[in-house]
Amino acid sequence: MNEQRPSLRNKIAQLREKFIEQMPGRVEEALNHLAILRADPKQSVAAANLHRFLHSIKGTGNSFGFEELGAIAASGEHLAARLLETPVNVSAPFWDELAEVLARIVLNTETLRQHGASSSQENDVPRFELAPVDDSEGAGGRLIYICDDDPLQVEQLATQLQCFGYHTVSFTDPAELGTAMAAKRPSLVIMDIIFPNGVSGTDVLAAIAREMEHPVPAIFISARDDFEARLNAIKAGGEAYFHKPVNALDMVTTIDELTVQKKPEPCRVLVVDDEPVIAAYHSLILQEAHMITFQVHKPERVLEVLHLFRPDLVLMDMYMPGCNGRDLAKLVRQVPDYFGLPIVFLSSETDKHKQFSAMRVGAEGFLTKPIQPEDLVAAVAIRAERMRALRMLMVRDSLTGLFNHSTTTQMLENAIANAGRQQEKLCFAMIDVDRFKAVNDTYGHPVGDQVLLALARLLQQRLRNSDIVGRYGGEEFAVILQGITLEAATLIIDQLREDFAKIRFHAGEVEFSCAFSGGVAAFPQFKDMKSLREMADRALYQAKNTGRNRVVANNE
Repeated sequence: MNEQRPSLRNKIAQLREKFIEQMPGRVEEALNHLAILRADPKQSVAAANLHRFLHSIKGTGNSFGFEELGAIAASGEHLAARLLETPVNVSAPFWDELAEVLARIVLNTETLRQHGASSSQENDVPRFELAPVDDSEGAGGRLIYICDDDPLQVEQLATQLQCFGYHTVSFTDPAELGTAMAAKRPSLVIMDIIFPNGVSGTDVLAAIAREMEHPVPAIFISARDDFEARLNAIKAGGEAYFHKPVNALDMVTTIDELTVQKKPEPCRVLVVDDEPVIAAYHSLILQEAHMITFQVHKPERVLEVLHLFRPDLVLMDMYMPGCNGRDLAKLVRQVPDYFGLPIVFLSSETDKHKQFSAMRVGAEGFLTKPIQPEDLVAAVAIRAERMRALRMLMVRDSLTGLFNHSTTTQMLENAIANAGRQQEKLCFAMIDVDRFKAVNDTYGHPVGDQVLLALARLLQQRLRNSDIVGRYGGEEFAVILQGITLEAATLIIDQLREDFAKIRFHAGEVEFSCAFSGGVAAFPQFKDMKSLREMADRALYQAKNTGRNRVVANNE
């Protein structure tokens, strides 16, 4: 079993203690509601408050492992529900039963308080097991070793990979590769299968892997395309197999996946519950699974927080003062920006009819308190990742995976506003593939798509993580470079232009290359989005009109 971090267990123990400490004041409020109802059973607000109190104590008590307290509150909740349904039909003994429930809650919590004061509450914290979260950076890196006995093949492949920002070291002798790997570990190895004198690349790499504590990802290349060769590559630990002649763009895609450097962004969960202690408890569980949470205890703040926090999912209680979960979910759904936002109810409500009624407003699920922490994490993660995937489809270009036109425009506007507040520099570049129509007309649209994909990957790989790359439409791309001067931005785009021209494309037996033109403009020289975009576009057209395959900076 995975041991919880002591800090987490301490925090949960503190929440349990806080819950118990708050009980006398809360029971006193409940007794006031009961007194009001004894005088007039039709007081609906007092009835709702009393029912919500007992419902909350049932769910929170069970979640914290106070099973007896949860059972007492559940019996009282059942009684209080009658006040919501038929308040005029209650008898004198009914009031005595409710009073008895509240008295038992007082006695039970006093026992728990004394127990907590006389022993280590941390030892009483319910234990749970979560699947370990891999928070490592992954293989990462840009160093690639290439081993092939054909020097020309090695040189061509190395040149292509270098255009995409990879640092390559080439070998024609497998023994030299082994020596190099012992001295410095690469991010990935590209290995031929057949070498002179019967040396097998798969055997060589398998032997090297046995000497390493953590094997290096490997891609095999070969003139052979038969089952046996591919199977041997798999047995040697090969992650991919390419038949010669190798399509460099396909290989770059595979290398990108095998040497991923970025950790996935953590899920963002908004926890809406009027009970701060249980909201904090569920937030701690999700944070332990490396999610980011934000708590809201007042329903009227939800829209404000949704706009600022931008969650992937909302975890919402059913019973809250002034606004139940069903009505709040419906209210959220009426805002177009949040129509598809996953909403999951988390409540101790066990009535299936009420659960289904709540979900009719478009909720993604209904979880019942108390819930096992691992079940909570799984339910939230699955739905949040689904939302993230759908959101990705909405903001990304389907071909290149870059941000689409509308998203790029919004990001440019946000970047300008942020640069203005921080008094920082910002540049905007427009890029257009030269004579792209001729590529489509000559080689066909599938080949044209490969050209666009290559440029997209080049921009993604070579620019900084802080830079924003979008496909503006057709063969036109846009880049937002933050915290950089016009001269530096122009130099960067021009270097990318030179490297893009080195990439070789294939259409059947025909090999060709492409070029692009670019225009760059800077903020705060141009102070708003419209003028910045127009000036970058004007510089782009100047580059086109003065011979193409060049980058022009707008210094007007």
